[in-house]
Amino acid sequence: MLEQQPLNILAIVGSLRKDSFNRQLAEAARDALGDRAKLHFLSYADVPLFNQDIEYPAPEAVSRARAAVREADGLWFFTPEYNHSFPGVLKNLIDWLSRPASETERQVLYGKPAALAGISGGMSGTLVAQDQLAMLLSYLNLRLMNVPRVAVPNARTLADAQGRLTLPDKNRAFLQKEADALIAFLRP
Repeated sequence: MLEQQPLNILAIVGSLRKDSFNRQLAEAARDALGDRAKLHFLSYADVPLFNQDIEYPAPEAVSRARAAVREADGLWFFTPEYNHSFPGVLKNLIDWLSRPASETERQVLYGKPAALAGISGGMSGTLVAQDQLAMLLSYLNLRLMNVPRVAVPNARTLADAQGRLTLPDKNRAFLQKEADALIAFLRP
């Protein structure tokens, strides 16, 4: 039997902060995926606010983000929860990605497999933000793995003195469960 190549999964972190808890959760997810997949991080801090006046040709940062999505076997969104919703920077990115790159090209999110996870300082984890994000992604016709989803609450209590996330075993086990499910979802 031929050995399967590692999957290419694109992590889209909803916080732009370099050491955000969601970035750290995504790094833990990379460990959970092991050698079955390569988890790459989408850099999109330079994506401008969506504006139809600059839509065609798309800014270079948007073209780069679209190419990364196009090349990925699947997407894994890691979102914080801001005021019971997902962040505006993530919505802006999705707005750009949801638009066709040209008159002959479909938007890059169409049919793309995706999973959701998140960590926040609040008690709900990121359940409300994830539900709202799931609604948007479903509308855009992504192929969403709806369960399991990791939603870690009380992030600040899980950080060490340097702000590094220390996930308890139960959270780490659930993250492993989601990573395993995502691999199965991408390789039915």
